[in-house]
Amino acid sequence: MRTISVCPATLQPGYDTYSPMALKLLFGGEKVSPFLDFEFDGISANSDLQVNQRNLSISGAQEKYSAVVERGHIRLSQLGEQGTFILKPAPLLNIQTRKQIPANEHLTMQIASQVYGIETASNALCFSAKGQPVYITRRFDVKPDLTKYPMEDFASVLGKTEQGADSNFKYDGHYAMIADAIRTIVPAWMVETERFFKLVLFNYLYANEDAHLKNFSLINRNGEYALAPAYDLLNTRLHLESDDLGLKGGLAPDIKPSDALLRTGHLCRTDFERFAQRIGLPAKRAERVLDLFMEFPPLVNDLIARSFLNDKMKRNYWRIINQRRQRFVRSE
Repeated sequence: MRTISVCPATLQPGYDTYSPMALKLLFGGEKVSPFLDFEFDGISANSDLQVNQRNLSISGAQEKYSAVVERGHIRLSQLGEQGTFILKPAPLLNIQTRKQIPANEHLTMQIASQVYGIETASNALCFSAKGQPVYITRRFDVKPDLTKYPMEDFASVLGKTEQGADSNFKYDGHYAMIADAIRTIVPAWMVETERFFKLVLFNYLYANEDAHLKNFSLINRNGEYALAPAYDLLNTRLHLESDDLGLKGGLAPDIKPSDALLRTGHLCRTDFERFAQRIGLPAKRAERVLDLFMEFPPLVNDLIARSFLNDKMKRNYWRIINQRRQRFVRSE
């Protein structure tokens, strides 16, 4: 069994299991073991794991499995059983660093929540029978009575649908399209636009280059729609190189690019100031959010150091986000 010395949810030191705070946030206070009694490698096409995966109606390239907690243990949900958690083991991709992906997503989600106050899906790591980290997140769209809250991602909101075998539809657009839809649909649009602006900025600074239309959603939990908690936050540059932003159209095609962007091909603070203006966010609100990202608080480095990434990946994670920050703080 794998030995752990920090809480595999909050990354607080001095714990060999989930801390009391983690148990409250993720499992409603129930004592739950972080160790699974099954493995994900070598899944056959007819296995229970594959059946479980097909029954999980959440899109994405990474393998996801529906799960529940029963008698203090995490298990896969059975056919027809409503899962309340999602398990994401290391994806079966031809990437040398693939086994680091669960720890990467967990760290990035914890930084978003703990450092920047971004509302995120409750999450942690658990460990397979062989000790491999597996990302676990609680489903925020499932009510206590196991019915679901109305929820719709922005690919659906904006009418972007898969055409035949083309799965790139979710990258077709720009971020101002999402903000415009929020303004049209959401009653408290100003508050939600500020939340969205912070999340777009976080994705840029923390190199989430897969922040596409299906990774932003609206949810109705109290009679009206609001931006759903953040999910699928990942420093993708740690594994693959792509564009700085997840959508082909960038922030918005009608924003004048900064001199820095024209010169280097990378966004700076000026571009985000203009984006804020384009989506109707008052300058003072935008400035307050932008100032949060000018320097990294010490907690960022602490969380990276305590994370379940290996030492090389920790160094690379810090290097990548520090490079992004240096680009961001440039003036015109």
